Amino acid sequence: MRILHIAPFNTAGVPFTLVQAERELGHISRLITLGRNPQSREEDICLDLPFLLSKPTQWIKTIVTPMERRRVPHQARIPKDIPVVWKAGTIEKELIRFRERIWKPRIDKILESIDFWNFDLYQLDGGLGFYRDASLIRRLKKAGKHIICCYTGSDLRTRGVIPGIDSICDLNITVEFDHLRFHNNIHHVPFPFNPVDFQSPESGMGKSLRIGHAPTHREAKGSQFIIPVVEDLEKEFDVKLVLIEGLNYQEALAMKSTCHIFIDQIGDLGFGMNSIEALAMGIPACSSLAPGYQKSYPGHPFIEINKINMKDQLIRLIEDIEFRKSAGIAGRKWVKIEHDPIRVVKRIHRLAGYGI
Repeated sequence: MRILHIAPFNTAGVPFTLVQAERELGHISRLITLGRNPQSREEDICLDLPFLLSKPTQWIKTIVTPMERRRVPHQARIPKDIPVVWKAGTIEKELIRFRERIWKPRIDKILESIDFWNFDLYQLDGGLGFYRDASLIRRLKKAGKHIICCYTGSDLRTRGVIPGIDSICDLNITVEFDHLRFHNNIHHVPFPFNPVDFQSPESGMGKSLRIGHAPTHREAKGSQFIIPVVEDLEKEFDVKLVLIEGLNYQEALAMKSTCHIFIDQIGDLGFGMNSIEALAMGIPACSSLAPGYQKSYPGHPFIEINKINMKDQLIRLIEDIEFRKSAGIAGRKWVKIEHDPIRVVKRIHRLAGYGI
């Protein structure tokens, strides 16, 4: 089968990991990204389009984009109408049209070079096509092509669905468990993750226990609650807070591998790829879980934390070496099984009706 993934970015490495798994299964699979992942993730076909993450673009967004579409708080805001539907104001709409006119020659050239219209399955990782009016995606649907939307981050919480795409796609999936509350017709699949290159770290650096935390957005991770607790523990125990911020992907992984304990987030959003990476290294991962996750995945290895019990849970990990080790071993084993990219791809294709 010929499969084409389209994504704004290779977010958390999810789109390209799916592509690699599909290739292992014998499919011809490609990924087109609009721009490069800021973490320097691997790319397949990157358009390197302008007006995505530049500082002037981000500044303009603060003016024309409503605050609720820019903020990602650690507590979920369940909207009155589900799903949230993307709507642009007059100025934002005109700016997007201007941007897409500039993009079009580069997009057309790439589409011709890969024989765009002759894939069997099109997966929109992030729920977006190339244009906000969904014109190309509607043409694909009229041509009888199958379309999957895969949501990979805050896209469904903040931006919402693109109405021209949501109304015609054949399947909605998400790697974010909390997204089940944001769409009435969506399926959850685990983050696809290959732990083969992730080894359990040695005893760490120096004598102090290192407690890692890697917020991309501090508000979304509840860092304002996490950091003070660990700073208090630094006064009571021989521990050190390791804040992993502003680094490229490989640098962040290297720093994470020096940790003995990892804290993902506090709030309703649930764990992310940060936790999966820590578990793959044999590092116990502490996180709040999205409502319903415990019931759906009762065998998970996470040390569940909230604002009330976080300090006690961390003290147990600090003081009980055997508990810390066993949690790390169980986590690595669980990631290998539950987040196996081949297993995830097979589930997506079964949901899409391919009977794999």
